[in-house]
Amino acid sequence: MEIKKELCDYPVKALKGIGDKISIHLEAKGIKTIEDLIWCLPIRYEDRRTIKDIRDLKEGEGALIMAEVTEGVRRSFSTYYKKKSYSSRVTDSTGSIILKWFHGNWTYLQNTCKKGNLLLISGKVTRFGRDMQIVHPDLYVLEDKKEAEDLASVIPIYPEIKGIKQGTLRNLIKQVLKDYGSLIEGIIPPEIEHHYNLIPFKHAISMLHLPSYESNDSNIPAFIEKPYKERLILEEYLLFQIAMFLKKAIIKKEKGIAFSLNGNLYNSYKKSLGFDLTHAQIRVMEEIIKDMASSAPMNRLLQGDVGCGKTICAVLASCIAIDNGYQVAFMAPTEILAEQHYLSIHSAFENMGISTVFLRGNMGRERDRLLKGIEEGKIQVIVGTHALIQEDVLFNRLGLVIIDEQHRFGVIQRKLLKEKAISREKTGGNMDGSKVLNTKIENHIIPHTLVMTATPIPRTLSMVVYGDLDVSIIDEMPTGRQTIETKVLNEKDKDQAYKIIEDEIKKGRQAYIVYPLVEESDKMDLLNAKEMALYLSHSIFPSCNVGLLHGRMRPEEKEETMGLFKKGMIDILVCTTVIEVGIDCPNASIIVIEHAERFGLSQLHQMRGRVGRGIYPSKCILISSSKRTDLATKRLKIMEQTTDGFIIAEEDMKIRGPGDIMGARQSGIPDFRVGNIVRDSVIMTKARAMAKEAMNLLSEQALARIKNIAERRWRANIDLSEVA
Repeated sequence: MEIKKELCDYPVKALKGIGDKISIHLEAKGIKTIEDLIWCLPIRYEDRRTIKDIRDLKEGEGALIMAEVTEGVRRSFSTYYKKKSYSSRVTDSTGSIILKWFHGNWTYLQNTCKKGNLLLISGKVTRFGRDMQIVHPDLYVLEDKKEAEDLASVIPIYPEIKGIKQGTLRNLIKQVLKDYGSLIEGIIPPEIEHHYNLIPFKHAISMLHLPSYESNDSNIPAFIEKPYKERLILEEYLLFQIAMFLKKAIIKKEKGIAFSLNGNLYNSYKKSLGFDLTHAQIRVMEEIIKDMASSAPMNRLLQGDVGCGKTICAVLASCIAIDNGYQVAFMAPTEILAEQHYLSIHSAFENMGISTVFLRGNMGRERDRLLKGIEEGKIQVIVGTHALIQEDVLFNRLGLVIIDEQHRFGVIQRKLLKEKAISREKTGGNMDGSKVLNTKIENHIIPHTLVMTATPIPRTLSMVVYGDLDVSIIDEMPTGRQTIETKVLNEKDKDQAYKIIEDEIKKGRQAYIVYPLVEESDKMDLLNAKEMALYLSHSIFPSCNVGLLHGRMRPEEKEETMGLFKKGMIDILVCTTVIEVGIDCPNASIIVIEHAERFGLSQLHQMRGRVGRGIYPSKCILISSSKRTDLATKRLKIMEQTTDGFIIAEEDMKIRGPGDIMGARQSGIPDFRVGNIVRDSVIMTKARAMAKEAMNLLSEQALARIKNIAERRWRANIDLSEVA
């Protein structure tokens, strides 16, 4: 299907009068096409409809005056500030004012500020000594006073672009609207705009760049910016959400693996748990089972708060795949996190005779042995990081991909792991590792994918990052889980924390004490786990067994330490953030986090989730420096007020922004031109609902056009290559 030319098909150089110099400055600001220039929206507006007398000007206010040049421009040099400046004086019938520049084109200023010229001048009024002045004013040479009345209007002020004046930018955009106005078209056809009673896209663009403002109301943002800017925000949110629905449609068309639920492994593991699943876990497992029984590949997000039991659901899903003769790949973003998952699940699998390995980058000959076992099908569960998508990793029959904290991976990385699933037809050989003969590659089959996140994602952000996934939420804690009392203490009061730990241990409970560093650092004056473990065991808790756990320990050392802690042979576990996930010790009833101001809200919430996992009332004590910032104080206050992970996630996003809360630069958050997903969450929700309905209203041609535009805009965040 032929796609008509869009504004994004024309480079900015296509505009009359744009040479290499201006185009370089525009491209440095990300403005490469005519479409980009259209979307370069004003950041504010200046009301230049009322011309003021000089005597009525006030310091700090914007002003529009009409005055005659009485002193031509002159140059001067300040020895105090060590820089040159240009100045001129203009006068009207009520007084005079100085115009000043600290940089500018001397020839232009001489011609413009020629004695006797009548100027229309706008800018902010400041004071220097006794004199009122306007620094770097906007100037327009008038033929007569009547011309000033014709020019009086509301003027858009654009983001500053180095090397391009505001007037030049305004003229460029006016030229675009004039020469390319016929191509300005939103993604929604006019009939659908009418269906939703929306401001026409073209009119919204025009009003933002060339405001037609006849009202005497001085509240320009309310009149111009709110309705028309919100229309453009809806436009790009709707574009993205329709793209997400298109991406979802790809998955529904892909060839997957229909699993049956009649295997012994699934039932055995479920019975071995020793407790009943929560209603939320049962509901989620029904959704997962239904997906895995379908010939279309599952593409599901499993979201829930800390300690809600997501890992159990992941293991049950793994059992289904293994029962059907397929392998499971479990990928986490960091080696520490991957190792935590490996340690928490492999014991369950090993007890059932299922081979589970942790694949790392630097393993020497051991890695070669594991790779061979994976390719031959001898190894059924493979846990790892990016190491799983390296070229030398070949799966035998990959049927289920589990990705933890997906938002920390790039789209390409996730896709590469899924594409490693190549079905192999065997004339001989089994998953038990016996010899495979006459192996040949069949057609590509996509594995089922289960994405997990222990980081509660605000609903708006979830719609953006996980818009192409079906969502399951575990919104219920296991029976008997306790609420956690959280308290913030200053460093000088940490003896209170030690007393609470001592009291808990006397009751037969256990404790965590978390430090930000493994060992002493010359660069940061922070307590570290190694030294504090020795100090605490000898000076504070001499009668207690104090253990040490950190990320630099060997896997077998970590597993041994965690095993001793779970068995109750360690009373106090001194550790780093390695305990953020994966450790489940129901007897631990208190966690103390030192230098709590150094951690983000989500990380503090994850660590707090290590306690309250049993039947005992639990406590979280955050020890912080009294010199903490206001922002750190705000974060800690939120931790005291709520244990709801979703409320914490919303607050965290308000404080840090969506990019930071999602972690890495490969967060999957698209670069929206106008919208801010924190500020404009209501519009995002509206766009999601509209997109769902619009999918049934839009023609194939309209959807093809949307696909084309979305791919150009967000190629790094979405992959619509298989949409027809």
